[in-house]
Parts: sequence; structure tokens; C-alpha cells
Amino acid sequence: MRRPKVFVAGPVSWNRLVLLDRLPRARPHTTFAGGHRVTVGGTSAGKALNLASLGADVTLRTVVGDDEAGRSVLDVLDRAGVDVIAEVVDTATEQHLNLMDPHGGRVSIYLELPRLHHAEHDDRALAALASADAAVIDLADHARPLLGAARDAGVPVWCDVHDYDGVAEFHRDFLDAADHVFLNDDAFKDEHSANHDALVAFLRSLGKPAVATLGADGALALVDGTVHRVPAVPIEEIVDTNGAGDAFFSGFLVAHLAGADVPSAMAAGARQAALCLGSAGLAPEM
Repeated sequence: MRRPKVFVAGPVSWNRLVLLDRLPRARPHTTFAGGHRVTVGGTSAGKALNLASLGADVTLRTVVGDDEAGRSVLDVLDRAGVDVIAEVVDTATEQHLNLMDPHGGRVSIYLELPRLHHAEHDDRALAALASADAAVIDLADHARPLLGAARDAGVPVWCDVHDYDGVAEFHRDFLDAADHVFLNDDAFKDEHSANHDALVAFLRSLGKPAVATLGADGALALVDGTVHRVPAVPIEEIVDTNGAGDAFFSGFLVAHLAGADVPSAMAAGARQAALCLGSAGLAPEM
């Protein structure tokens, strides 16, 4: 069977993860970490690594700085078999400080962002895009021009708009161009619970296939007017929640490209997310 070809465009980063018993309150105090480490991050890196671990032929177009962090990111991706087309800029690679609790809570503090005046998408990137079975265009200004390029090439566009609240203008181009939309339910939660009825109503308003991940509650999808649900796959121990949403996305996408129906693709996404949660990296093979 031919390996699916997926083009991914968007951000990568080099992050320091700090593990805490609970996320800190907004008041002066001292706390102790249960551990810390540096590792690759960024939603596009997460998707590329999970797609590669599932056997896809992956090309990732991204931006890094000419620094040690950028070289570390590229090394991880190269060793995973991802074909990277990197625009190297003369500022820092994107870097975050992520405060993590054992239940999936996270506070992500941006330490550095690469600066570029305009995205330069060369012939190699456009050729990889045109030959792909799917184009995953993630939220980043340097990826935004590839939305139109994918549409012009007739390649289906998959966009993950994360915690989109239905209002933020930054996401609008991505939503309009997407053939398939993914998001999480964070914008539909209060401090006690999630309003899944409002979430389903929002997915229906998009008028296109849409999938929402629900954390420990699994995921739901609205496709052709039908709501589908899948529970989370139980695991013995959550090692690291980073990348779980990107893992679900990747499992769903690879199954979809192989001809799976929506329930089967959702089950494949849940399995990949569980494997990711049980591993220390953004993808289970790391």
C-alpha cells in the first residue's frame, strides 16, 4: 500500500517543560518542580512526528532561528524521518516555558518568537504541497499564504484551530480555507464543566466536517449532519500530555486517507492519543 503523503506547514519550538503537582495560583509564592526537561514542541512538529510514526511520508515547512535551539529542533525531526523545509531567520527560534500539572493542565509562556518580514515559499515547498494527499496548515502567519496555494493545487486543507472561541479574527482565513476543521473544547468550558451542546451547535455552524477533542472525555465529530463520539482510550499512566491533540489529529487523518469511515478514524485518533499520553515525547516513537 502506498504511504500517504502529507504536507504540514506551521510552527515548531524548543521548549522547557516544568512538572508541577498543580498549576500555580496568580500570587507571589514558592513551589518545587517534580522535574524539568527540554524538548521539541510546536503543533506542527507534533503533527509531523505523529504522522511519521504512523507511516506517512511527511514534509514540514516551518521557520527556525539560526541558533542552537533551531538546530536541536531540526535534528529531532530529521531523525524521525520528517523531510523539513526550514526558513532560517536571523532571530531566535520559538521557545516556550510550559508549566504542566499531572492532569493535562498547562500554562505556556512564550520566551522567544522568530521574526520574519514575509514568508518565502520556494518551489520545493510548493511542489511538495502540490503532490500531497492532504495539506495540514497550522495557525501561523508564515503558513497563512499556503492556504491559497493548497486550494489552487486542489489539495484538501486540514486546519487545527485549537481553542478557537468563534470570534478571534486571526483564525478566520484558516477556517474559511479548511475542508476539515479540528479544535478542542477549551473555549466551551467553565471552571466546572464543558458545554458540549454549545460545542455541537458551533460545529454545525461551520458547515464542514469538524472534529473536537474533549480531553479525558474523548472526542466528538459532526460530519454530514451526524454527530459521532468516541471515548478516550484508557491508559495505565499519563506520562506527558504534550502532543496528545496533535496525535489524535494525526491518527484520524492517516485513517481517513486509508479510506476509514468517521467512527473508525476517530477510534484511530483515540488510539494514537493514548500512545502519545503514555510516552515522554510529542509522538510515541520518540
